[in-house]
Amino acid sequence: MAEHALFQLGMDLEDPSTAQADTPKGEYVAGLDDERQDFFIVKDGVTCAGTHLIIDLHGAEGLDDIGLVDRALRKCVDEANATLLHIHLHHFTPNAGISGVAVLAESHISIHTWPERNYAALDVFMCGAAEPERCVAVLEEAFRPDRIEVDRLLRGQGA
Repeated sequence: MAEHALFQLGMDLEDPSTAQADTPKGEYVAGLDDERQDFFIVKDGVTCAGTHLIIDLHGAEGLDDIGLVDRALRKCVDEANATLLHIHLHHFTPNAGISGVAVLAESHISIHTWPERNYAALDVFMCGAAEPERCVAVLEEAFRPDRIEVDRLLRGQGA
């Protein structure tokens, strides 16, 4: 059964890809089989799975507005040139926090809000040619924070 699940995900257990090609910055790194890509990229001269942004919004507005959160996540996906698969948001009670995730073909965006503290925590992880850095301006426009902190990680280095 596990082999069947891997096959459905496009993994061929009989012929795993073992080689990687060098590519210019930001382009896909393809395996031996040109029909199957692992979506690793070269970013800032480093081969990696993708970019993971840890974003904190301080002094933010609208963090209890589930419609605003939904629109902001969808705009992040569009601006980053990513592919939305599904969004699930949970509003804990009216005028309280929202937690949710946008599942992407390229990975995910998650959000957790504390409107009583005007604070939101987001994870934006995208692989391939998606541009997660473009989400920062979208979040600033949507939630108008007094301060935004962004930490950036290149995931999967050396994998």
